[in-house]
Amino acid sequence: MPSMACQDEPVAVYVDDARIRWRGMEWSHLVADTPDELHDAAARLGLRREWAQDKGRTLHYDLPEHLRVSAIELGIAVSITWRELAHRRFSASVNEAS
Repeated sequence: MPSMACQDEPVAVYVDDARIRWRGMEWSHLVADTPDELHDAAARLGLRREWAQDKGRTLHYDLPEHLRVSAIELGIAVSITWRELAHRRFSASVNEAS
């Protein structure tokens, strides 16, 4: 029988609801608590590592809407609002400055 320990562990991968319109599609951001968790989640969605974006404050992947939905439905990531993502970015920058 598989271990159920992972159900008690905190979620480390998130997808926001930014839905930024670009090139005829809506895009959101896949982020994680660590780079390894982010790259693992991206690989499970079929994304190539070189598509990771590290401009700005947060390492992330841009996700078209259909992959955002898949990430949530497959349990790869938890949906958060773009405001929650902004708050996480701010909190991380404050912690790094301390």
